Amino acid sequence: MLVDSPPEASAVTAPAPPDRRAVIRTVGLLVSVLVLVAVLVASIAVGAKPLSLDQVWHGLFQDTGNYADVVVGERVSRTLLGLLAGIALGLAGALLQALTRNPLADPGILGINMGASAAVVSAISFFGVTSLSGYVWFAFAGAAAVGVLVYALGGTRNATPVRLALAGTAINAALSGYLYAVMITDDMALNRMRFWQVGSLATSTMHTIEQVWPFIAVGAVLALLLSRPLNAMAMGDDTARALGAHLGRTRALSMIAATLLCGAATAACGPIAFVGLMVPHMVRSFTGPDMRWIMPYAAILSPVLLLGADVIGRIVARPSELQVGIVTAVIGAPVFIVLVRRRRMAQL
Repeated sequence: MLVDSPPEASAVTAPAPPDRRAVIRTVGLLVSVLVLVAVLVASIAVGAKPLSLDQVWHGLFQDTGNYADVVVGERVSRTLLGLLAGIALGLAGALLQALTRNPLADPGILGINMGASAAVVSAISFFGVTSLSGYVWFAFAGAAAVGVLVYALGGTRNATPVRLALAGTAINAALSGYLYAVMITDDMALNRMRFWQVGSLATSTMHTIEQVWPFIAVGAVLALLLSRPLNAMAMGDDTARALGAHLGRTRALSMIAATLLCGAATAACGPIAFVGLMVPHMVRSFTGPDMRWIMPYAAILSPVLLLGADVIGRIVARPSELQVGIVTAVIGAPVFIVLVRRRRMAQL
């Protein structure tokens, strides 16, 4: 005679059902990776100068130095820079929105982008720098200096989201006045800055990538490691302390990561709007407020937006092209308006 096992035993031995939302997030992350791969391929295969797939393949694997191979090589470096800059801008946007508890935060809110711009115009006007490789180090130094200054004015150990945002806004306004004053009085600085200021991937080289990727790599790793303490800080300072989070250390490391990411991306491409602002919003509607999911999604989908906009800019203005900063602004503004009007996107 068979004896049924008691319900208590089966309840103990039955495996726990998987978290449905976690499964959906994981599948979504894998789909996002596939979309990113498709955009990377499109960025190399499609451009202002039409090339056949055979020419693209030849340029990738059998480079002989002919015209088509040179074009493919330029597209590869452009794609790699777009990938790195997209990762940096997406992570920086998510990081700054969590740090300042401001849903409108982006890499420009703390004045870091403006610090890079002010340093570049100074390099052009006062030091005669004319090459992109020269701009990179000035831009990064300006971004780092502003990051340190904002954190110092924000109160260092007593820094709060409001203090950091106010300090960044004040510095941003001051540097903006300086930037335009120099550009108005110096025609050479104006002519050179107008191309860099709009944001573009067109001037990318492997040398530029070699200069900025270590900073982006360090900033990205640091941002991902800060996901858990930022989750605690989102519940308020008192709750975060009760959970064992070190507020001062977390804010300081967040500022360092944001400076590394924003400074490197802005130095290489110029200030590009809406990527760091819009993508974390889109991601948050799917993942919820958990930074452990927001960060990876932002790192994957921000390059999708940036490189997708770059491909569109190459197609719509053939045989010329539109800079990616223009395309992201044109696409980003109406999309962002739609996003913020949705009730579920209104708060962090």
